[in-house]
Amino acid sequence: MNRKSFLKNSLLGSSLLLLPGPAHHFFSGSSVKPVKITVREPQQKNICATCGTRYATAKTATDTCPICTDERQYVGDGGQTWLSYNSLAKEHSIKITKLQENLYELKITPDFAIGQKALLVLSKNGNVLWDCIPYLDEQTITYIKALGGIKAIAISHPHYYSLMAEWAAAFNCPIYLHHLDKQWIQDKSKHLQLWEGNELQLWDGMKVVHTGGHFDGSTVMHLPHHGNGTLLTGDTLYVARDRRHVSMMYSYPNLVPLPKKAIEQIRNRVEPLEFDTIHGAFDGQLIATGAKDAFRRSVKRYLKIFEG
Repeated sequence: MNRKSFLKNSLLGSSLLLLPGPAHHFFSGSSVKPVKITVREPQQKNICATCGTRYATAKTATDTCPICTDERQYVGDGGQTWLSYNSLAKEHSIKITKLQENLYELKITPDFAIGQKALLVLSKNGNVLWDCIPYLDEQTITYIKALGGIKAIAISHPHYYSLMAEWAAAFNCPIYLHHLDKQWIQDKSKHLQLWEGNELQLWDGMKVVHTGGHFDGSTVMHLPHHGNGTLLTGDTLYVARDRRHVSMMYSYPNLVPLPKKAIEQIRNRVEPLEFDTIHGAFDGQLIATGAKDAFRRSVKRYLKIFEG
C-alpha cells in the first residue's frame, strides 16, 4: 500500500477557496495581475511519476530515481516512468483550501505521485510555504501573490523536494533545507540555502526544528501564534487514523521502524515546543486539539517496545 492510500478522508470542515479554471475567474477586482509562468524545459521528461521529484536534466527509460530506489520509497508497479511538466499540465491543477486562520493547503488534483500537500502559512512579516508539491500553475501563483506571496520555502524531507526550484523561482525566495539531506537534491537552484544545527529561526516566532528520524535531516515547523501552537510535521510525525497518536517510521510504505535512539531524539527536539494542533502531510491528517498529549502518548508507546 502506498502513502496515497493511507488516508482518504475529508478535510474536516475546511472551506474550498480555489477550483481549477482560468486565473481571471478568481482574481477579477484584485490588484494583483495574472502571472505568466515560465518553467525550465517544460517538454523534458524529468519528473519521476512515482515520487514527483523533478530532475535537472531529461531522463531516459533506463534511468532510475535514487529517491524511489531507496528503501524508504518504492518504484511504481509499472516500473520507472518519467513525465514532463507539459504532460502534467494537461491533466492537473491545484486546489487551495483554508484549514485554519492564516493556514492554507495546496494539493494537486487529481492526485499525483505521493499525493502530499504543501501548507501556506500567512504571517505578518512574510508568508512561508511548508513542504512542496510537484506542480505549479499560473492561477496558483497569482492567488498566492494576492495573499502576499512567499518569503521562504521550508521542506521537511527529500520526498517533498519535488518542484521546489520552480516554486522558488516563481516567488524569488529561498528554499531552506537541512544540510544533512543535501545528497538528495536532484535539481540545483540559486535559491537553495542549506542550514545546520537544531533550529532555524524565521520571523514572527516561527521556526523549523531538526528532528531527524525518517531522514537524517527531517524537520518540523513550529507556529507558536497559531491557536495554542501548531506543528507542521511532514512525515516526521505521521498522524494516525485515530488522530490520537502519531507514527515515527524510517519507511512508511515499506513499514520499516526507527531505532530507539531516533525516537528519543525526536522526543527531545519536539517536547520543548508548545503546540495543541498538528497538521500532517496528507488528507485527514489533522489533530485539531490535544496534539501534545497525542505526541507524548505515542513516544511512550514506542519506547515501551524497547523495554521488553
